[in-house]
Amino acid sequence: MPRRSEPGLRTLPPTALGDSEFPGFLYGTAWKEQETERLTRLALEAGFRGVDTANQRRHYFEAGVGAAVKKAIAGGVVRRDEVFLQTKFTYSGGQDHRLPYDPNADPARQVRQSFASSLEHLQVDSIDSYVLHGPSSRRGLTASDREVWRTMEELQAAGRTRFLGISNVALDQLEELWAHAIVPPAFVQNRCFASLGWDRAVRAFCGAKGIVYQGFSLLTANGRELQRPAFLRLVARVGKTPAQVVFRFAHQVGMLPLTGTTDVEHMREDLEANRFELSEEDVRFVETIATVATPR
Repeated sequence: MPRRSEPGLRTLPPTALGDSEFPGFLYGTAWKEQETERLTRLALEAGFRGVDTANQRRHYFEAGVGAAVKKAIAGGVVRRDEVFLQTKFTYSGGQDHRLPYDPNADPARQVRQSFASSLEHLQVDSIDSYVLHGPSSRRGLTASDREVWRTMEELQAAGRTRFLGISNVALDQLEELWAHAIVPPAFVQNRCFASLGWDRAVRAFCGAKGIVYQGFSLLTANGRELQRPAFLRLVARVGKTPAQVVFRFAHQVGMLPLTGTTDVEHMREDLEANRFELSEEDVRFVETIATVATPR
């Protein structure tokens, strides 16, 4: 893995993952279509060492990620052991007609077929983090969810993936999964709204259990809050970009952020968010920004 001085490396507090190395920033590849390969390659060249994708052709082009990683390795940009690849199993309800498995198969077989397809797309022998792209219902876990997780555990036991995770998950579902799982999730990936305290309840559970919380849409889901005069004054005072302040806040509260920027300069700026500190007061302000009633 990269040296600890590199901007893409983990800066998060110790977790249940122990001494395992993983990046402190993930490059998200959703909604990039035919630009996926080019943008993923640019992200790797900029210094990202973690890439998030999914075997869900509706929103991701997983094969484009694989092509970018293969060419970056061939070009000497990275070694395979320097790139943290995360992909997902997605139920048919989140897919379009381009399914990576037999829609008539049972859930376990669908997971195995999707995983095999991901290996082919990514052109690798194993995956660093394999994530359930969301439970099959809005509340609680179904029998299908439990079967899917058991199959994911089998893949992990066989050495096909290092870690397991779950995305788009509510607190009650996460609690149930924790109680049910033989191999608990190492990662939780959720859309993170400032209006909900940046997913405070789920983050608290993750912190208590040593799960790494991955936050996505940190900028796009919070446009109103990040335009508040008080936040813009904070940005001006620390001399950083709004994105850098948000990502630095995320790191300081123990969150592993995703960014999907398509701008190379913004890629570099985002990685530089590890190179400064917010005060405890500033962190508290950003965490409660949606409830601040008076100018700061």
